Amino acid sequence: MRVDTENMVPVTELQKKLTKKIRDVSESGEPVYVMRNNAVKAVIISVEEYQSLRDMEEVLEHLEIAEMVTNRLTGHDRAKNLSWEKMKEKYGL
Repeated sequence: MRVDTENMVPVTELQKKLTKKIRDVSESGEPVYVMRNNAVKAVIISVEEYQSLRDMEEVLEHLEIAEMVTNRLTGHDRAKNLSWEKMKEKYGL
């Protein structure tokens, strides 16, 4: 993880300057890295960045599902497929 040291802030300083830091993140789009005991413990990001990450997570999930479907269909014999009508008949639906 590459961290811009200018955007690092100790948790004690963040407690005093929270409103300003949130405004900075909102205006610049640059994350703020929250330090505790000389290590990054949290990151404050803009709403737009957060939404972008959530959207990417959803795309990755869809890709993983598509890959699972493809793998399961490998070697599948379509001749053994049952129509919806036959399924309803078979299970009394």
